[in-house]
Amino acid sequence: MFMWLTISLRNILKNGRRSLMTVLAIALGYAAINLFQGYVHSTYEGLTNAAIHGEGLGHFAIFRKGYLEQGKLHPEKFQFSKEEVDRISAIVCAERDVQLVTPRLSVSGILSNGKNSTIFISEGLVPAEDVEIRGDLSKYTSFTGSYLDERERTGVVIGAELAAMLDLKVGSDAVILSNTYTGMANALDAKVLGIYNTGNTATNDKMLLMTYRHAQDLVDYSGAERLIVLLRDGRNGKNLAAVMERLRKSISDAGYDVEMKTWNELSVFYRQVKNLFDMIFLFIFLIVLVIVVMSVVNTMSMSVMERTREIGTLRALGLKRFGVKSLFATEGALLGILGSAAGSIIFFLVYAAITAAHPTYIPPGSSNPVPLRVDLVWSVLVRSVLSMTVLALVAAYIPAKRSAKMTIVDALGHI
Repeated sequence: MFMWLTISLRNILKNGRRSLMTVLAIALGYAAINLFQGYVHSTYEGLTNAAIHGEGLGHFAIFRKGYLEQGKLHPEKFQFSKEEVDRISAIVCAERDVQLVTPRLSVSGILSNGKNSTIFISEGLVPAEDVEIRGDLSKYTSFTGSYLDERERTGVVIGAELAAMLDLKVGSDAVILSNTYTGMANALDAKVLGIYNTGNTATNDKMLLMTYRHAQDLVDYSGAERLIVLLRDGRNGKNLAAVMERLRKSISDAGYDVEMKTWNELSVFYRQVKNLFDMIFLFIFLIVLVIVVMSVVNTMSMSVMERTREIGTLRALGLKRFGVKSLFATEGALLGILGSAAGSIIFFLVYAAITAAHPTYIPPGSSNPVPLRVDLVWSVLVRSVLSMTVLALVAAYIPAKRSAKMTIVDALGHI
C-alpha cells in the first residue's frame, strides 16, 4: 500500500500542471459546497427560531379534532371551551418535558382610526406567557412603546406598516370591529401600546396583537382556538415526537379528541424556504459533481494514455489487473484529498472574511435586514472530504478499468 501511495504521488507531481488544475477544480467545488451548506445551516437555524419564537408557534399546537378542516367555517363548533382549556392544560403541564402551555385565539376584522379603516389579523394571547415564548421583541426587530399588559385590557401592539397606514402612534386610540361567533357585529376600543416590525412584508401591514381576554370579548367567546406548547428540549426531533405521542394518549384517555401539529407543519414560510434551499443545494452539488468527475476522468485518461507502455511493463513484471486499477484509483483518491485540503484553506479564508465583515441583506418577503452568516459545521466538512475523495477515486477507476483490460503485448507496443 505504501508503495502505491509513493508511486501515485510521484505520478501526480510528474504531471504537475494537469494535476494542479484537477486539484484546483476539486478545491473550488469543495469550498463552494461547504460555504453554501454553512449558509443554508445558518438560514435554517434562523428560520427555526423565527417560527418557534418569532411567530410564537412554540414547538407544537393542540387543536380540537376537525378544526384545521372546518374550524374557519364553524369556529364555535371546533374550538375549546374554557373548561376544556383548563383541563387539557393541566394534563399537558403534568408532562415533565413541557416548559409552557398557553391558549391562543385568532381573530380578524377592521381597524379604524376614526377616519380611515383597514383590515387586520390578530392573535389573542396571554402577554406574560407570550413573552416567555417570543422573548423581548426589541432584541430582533424594531420596536417602540411597550408590550401587551393584562392591566391594559384594551391595549394592542400593531405592525409598523399598519400603524403608518392609519397614522397611529404609541398612545393613539382606535376602534376594532369584528363579528362574534353568533354573527353579530362587535366593536371595541383599542389603545396602541406598541408598534413593531413583524419582519414579513405580508403581515407588517395587517398584524395586530391583543390580549387573550380582549380577543374573547371581541368574538364573545370564553374559550380558545388552540393551545401552544413550548418544550424544554423541542429541537430534538425524537424528543418532540415522543412528547407529542405521550400527550396524545393522555389527552385521549381523558376523553378529548384532539390533533397536534408541529411548528414546521404550521409554518408555511419555513417549509417553502427549506424546499427552495434544498433544491438549490442539490443543483449546486450536481454541478460540482460533474466538474469534479470530468476533471479527474480527463486527468486520469491522459495519464493512462501517456503511461500505456509503463502499464504493459508493470503487467509483464507480474502486476495483476487489480493492481493496475488500484494504482490509478489511489492517484484519484490522492487528488481528492489534496483538492479537499486546498478547498479547506479557501473555505476558512472566506469564512473568516464573512465573519469579520458582518454583511447584511434583505431576503425576499422580509422587511428587516438579516446578517449573512456561514456556520462552521465540522461534520459537514468531514463528510465533504470523504465524499470528494470517494468521488475522485471512482472517477479515476473508470479509465483505470479500461487500461487494465489491455493485453500486455498491446500495451508494450503502444506508441
